[in-house]
Parts: sequence; structure tokens; C-alpha cells
Amino acid sequence: MPVMTSYLDQDITYLKGVGPNRAKLLNAELGIRTIGDLLHTYPFRHEDRTKIHRICDLTEGMQNIQLRGRIVSLTKQGEGPKRRLVASFTDGTGYVQLVWFRVSKHLEMMYKVDVDYQVFGEPKPFGHYFSIAHPEMEELAKVINRPLLRMQPVYHSTDRLDRAKITSKLINELVANAFEKLPMALPEVFPPTLLQKHHLVSHHQAIRDIHFSQNAQAVTDAKHRLKFEELFFLQLSILQYNRQRKVDYEGWPFPRVGRLFNDFYAHHLPFSLTEAQKRVIKEVHADLRSGRQMNRLLQGDVGSGKTMVATLVALLALDNGFQACIMAPTEILAEQHYKGISAQLEPLGLRVELLTGTVKGKRRKAVLEGIARGEVQIVVGTHALIEPTVAFLNLGLVVIDEQHRFGVKQRAALWAKNTRPPHILVMTATPIPRTLAMTVYGDLDVSVIDQLPPGRKPIETRHYRTSQRHLLHQLIDAELRKGRQAYFVYPLIDENEKLDLLALEQGYEAVREAFPEWKVGRVHGKMKPIEKEEAMREFSTYETQILVSTTVIEVGVNVPNASVMVVENAERFGLAQLHQLRGRVGRGAEQSYCILVTKDNLAETTRQRMEIMVEMTDGFVIAEADMKFRGPGDLEGTAQSGLPFDLKIAHLVGDTALMAEAREAAARILETDATRQTPQYAPIWRELNRLRQEQQNYSSIS
Repeated sequence: MPVMTSYLDQDITYLKGVGPNRAKLLNAELGIRTIGDLLHTYPFRHEDRTKIHRICDLTEGMQNIQLRGRIVSLTKQGEGPKRRLVASFTDGTGYVQLVWFRVSKHLEMMYKVDVDYQVFGEPKPFGHYFSIAHPEMEELAKVINRPLLRMQPVYHSTDRLDRAKITSKLINELVANAFEKLPMALPEVFPPTLLQKHHLVSHHQAIRDIHFSQNAQAVTDAKHRLKFEELFFLQLSILQYNRQRKVDYEGWPFPRVGRLFNDFYAHHLPFSLTEAQKRVIKEVHADLRSGRQMNRLLQGDVGSGKTMVATLVALLALDNGFQACIMAPTEILAEQHYKGISAQLEPLGLRVELLTGTVKGKRRKAVLEGIARGEVQIVVGTHALIEPTVAFLNLGLVVIDEQHRFGVKQRAALWAKNTRPPHILVMTATPIPRTLAMTVYGDLDVSVIDQLPPGRKPIETRHYRTSQRHLLHQLIDAELRKGRQAYFVYPLIDENEKLDLLALEQGYEAVREAFPEWKVGRVHGKMKPIEKEEAMREFSTYETQILVSTTVIEVGVNVPNASVMVVENAERFGLAQLHQLRGRVGRGAEQSYCILVTKDNLAETTRQRMEIMVEMTDGFVIAEADMKFRGPGDLEGTAQSGLPFDLKIAHLVGDTALMAEAREAAARILETDATRQTPQYAPIWRELNRLRQEQQNYSSIS
């Protein structure tokens, strides 16, 4: 084993400053097992520690600040889980409270009255004082002669690490110990031409500067290099896998555009297709003719006509002697698809059936027999479609709606329904920029419908403050008297479910009181599925005129008669989610409204977000704006767990431009050295193999 590889693979137990106990904790909490793991554990931010603030200068909205002063009193307050330790701290210009929750005996003994400390933390207004929760503390006598750092690295921590005094400062010291013992410079995986083309510093310099540099530009350059490297190998892995699966997976060839497609297209289309729909159908048809299995993602804004594209693609399957199935995440959505598709295809004499959990007894038996004999040409359903009892005669196409709502195993089960995997078309109304979609959804080719059908009236979006609720009631009353219906949606956030549920119940009573002439229904996640289905059925059949709900109605509910969507506490929703909710109305020919209700006093960023919703209707533009406001992180719950490698420093959302650059570079390498024979690229392929060995749990099912 080469000297450097041997050193990087060493157990950190034997590194100066670690030992068995710390090694066990670092492995359990941060996944640091070897010297290499430690060097590649990056700080998530750098803080300027050169400025000492005065308490009298503190203002609301300040980020982390540094103070020097003395604890003048220390008291324990509260009982049980609400117990806390509170210190009164002064620098002579004023007082702040220092607060620690989850108090242990060790914490109680750590700090002393009449001792001077250097304090670091985020001040928040609390009554007449500022309060700093869980500040970073050091005795002033120990730090007074130490130079103040302009670029202090901050590493991720946990409660267990904090209790064991494994601080950010200690982690940086351990990294320094490991770096000092390096037998030679860290190996470089990129050839000089690639480094030069993309303005990248060496890997060795990037690791050194991310941990130790006091130069802001050097830290920026280090982050750029390390992010590019992560995204490059992520994209290289995806691109190579995509290329390989197109070789490995034969698909059923669908060469014919036959009678069913042509008859429906010429005589029974309910509306003319947009140019975007036509383009997508051509892209899909090219896949179906290729002899390779199609694996395509269809993105389209709410109301853009994805289901019509799916229907036409299903007819291509039927024209070539195959069956098609359409799988939806809920029974409500499956029933909507079934009703719409079966009505549209009725003139063609096709047998379209519904298969969900509520289809039982003789009806279920007849549907299953019809599918097995090939008499059912199109079946629409929920996860019931993947059950072993569902046997197709010749399944050639699977359409999956809102595919992120299905688990990998559920989707994979559909692959086994024929001797060769059927063609897969997955659809989503969640707008995601193209480069990000190609990463999040792995090996899927991406098609986008970026036009709405002509003749649709744009939904009018208004922003009302709580004090303007009378305007809201006037609008809804006018719409109800026209025979329309309205939604009221309340947020439901996991960590506060009881309070949120209470808010929904209070909202339900307030709506009933405000509109006594009308019937009001409600639906939320705590109800049994059958209760939710019944509440939705009553609303869709006009038995109730107003529906009070949580975001369970976000995806797929189609009640064309509903013309008003009221989103309560709209400031608690992301822009993309607000756009999804807005898409539940405007599905008929009449003018529809989305009303965003917020509290009267809003932060500037919240006000800007509401303005974007009022002014913009393009889901992709809104998704981009959402990213800018929310910053890096998961997009609408799309976690990184489906990716081939974990990202330590790069972000799928925050680094989309760099990801596009890295993807282009990876594609170029794959094109130039597809056989892996070029010597200058050998380190790249070795690194890719090493990363894959580290994480072998990447699934081939998209």
C-alpha cells in the first residue's frame, strides 16, 4: 500500500490528542474513523473573531458576536425538563443573560461568578435584555494573549461531543496534528489541464486552506475546489451509470404510431396540444423506438397537461400490442385520473379499469382477470398495482405520477411485471431546475412542459394581512353565491403538530361561524384514510362548499368548481409549496383566486416572498426564487439519500451553477476516456472506484 494511502487509512485513535474514548465518539457522531476522514471533515462556516462588541451596542438581528466581561450572578431556574442555568453577564456598558438548557451537574460546575470570560453567540431580544443561548465560553485569562482569528473555522457538533468537550477548536487542533504528520502532499486526482480550465487550486492546498487559512480569498478558493470535486464525481458516477444502463437494459420497441393514437389525436383531443406537449411526445417517442428501456422524468407546472401526454403515450403502447398502467400516490388522485382518462378514451372502445384498495370482491377479481388476460388495456391505480396478485399479460409502459411519493422498492416492483422492464415515465408538478433534476432523479432523462394550455385564465393572487380579513370574507361570499367552492389551508409542521392541529380546529370553527349558510368540511393527516377520502368526496360532489384542510390537498386534488384557495399563515410555507397549493384552483373556465393571509407585521424577506407569489405565475421562476430565499438544503423534502455519494460541502440547491460546470467537465472526461485507458485520467477513475466502494448502497432503480 502506498505511503500516503497507508497514512490516510490510519485509525485516528493513535493521533495525538485523540485516544480510544474520543475516537469512539468522533466515529459515532461525525463518522470520523481514519486520518483521511478527519482531514476531509470540513468546517461549515468561518467566523470573524477579530471584533469585540460592547453590550450597549447590541441591536436586534445581529448574527454571532463576541463579548468580554464578567459573570455577576448564576442561578438555576425551572424544574425537570424545563430546568435551565441563567447567568447575568456584564462588560461595564450593559448586561446580557446567558442561558443553558438541558442542565447537567457538569455544566453547573463549569462556570463561576466573578470570573472574566470571552463569550461568543447570537444575541436575541428577551424582555429588556438581550439573551444568548448556549454561548461558547472561554476564561479570558486563557485567551487574552492569543491572537484573534479573522477566519475561525466552525465544525458541526452534537450534544454528546459538547458534553465530552470535543469543541470546534479541538477538532481544528486535531486536524492540525494530522496535517503536520503528512508524509507528503495529498494526492491530486485532476490533471493540470482540468485544474487550469476550471481555476482550481490543488487538493492539498484546498484542504490546508479550508482548515487553517486566515485569508478570506484563500478560503473561498478552497471551498470552490472542494465543492467542484464533490459535484464532479457525483455527476461522473450518474453519467457513467446512465450510459451503462442504456447498454444493459433492452426495452420493448414501439415502432408503430397506429390507429388508436391517430384516431384519438385527430378526432377526440379535448383541446389542441401546446408546442411544449408536442415536443415532449416526440422526445418520448424517440425513446420508445430506440430498443432501449425508457426512463424519463416529465416535469410540468400545475395544469400544463402532463396527464394528456401520459394518455397519448399509453396509446402508443397499446398500438404496439402492450398494456399500460398509471400509478398515483393517493386513491383520490387515482380516481381522478381514471375518470378523466376513461371518459376521454370511451369513443375508442378501450377497457380502462381502476385498481385501488377500495376496489374489492367480485369487482376486484374481474379487474385482475381482465389485466391477466390482456383485456384491460390501461389500468389506473395506487400502490395496489404492485401487489403480487396483479399479473399483466404484456405490460409495456408504466406512468408514475408524483414519483417522489413512492419508495424505491415500490417502484422497483413494477419492473418485474414483464420479462423485460417496461418503459417508465415519471411525472412531477414540483418545478426543479433542469441540472438539479438530472442529479436528484439520478439516471432519468428529463423532459419539461413549460407552457400552459391556451384559454386558461391566470389565477389572481392577493396578499391580505390579518387585519384585512373582512376583504377575504367579502370575496369568498361573492364566489360562493356564484355556486363556486373554496379551500382554507393551514400549515402543519411536524415538530408542532398539536399546536397546528389546534389552529386548524380553531380555523374550522371560525370558518363555520363566518359562513353559516354554507356546509364546511375538513381534512387533515391525523384522520383515517377512509375519513379523508369521504371528506374529499363530499367536497368534489358539492355536498360541502368549503374545505378546511392541511397540506394533504397539496398534490393532485382536482375540483374544477373550486375558485378560491386561502392559505392561512402563508409566511410559514415555502414558495414552491404555495405555488402547488395555488394550482388546486383555476382548473375550470372561471376566474380563480389564491389569497395569502399573513400576520400584519412581517420581516422584509417574508414581504418579498409574498410579493413574488402575487406577481409571478411561472413555477420554474418561483422555484429559482425559493432557492435564493431558502439557501442551500433539501428541495421540498428531496433529500440527498438517493444520491450515489453524500455531499460534505457542496449543496444541490445552492451550487447549481457549479454543478452544471462539473457535469460538463465529467461528460467531457467520459466522452474522451470511455474505456478508462488514458493515463492522465487514471487517478479520476481510481477515486470514483474508491467513492463507490465507500457507499455501495446506491440503487439502480430511479
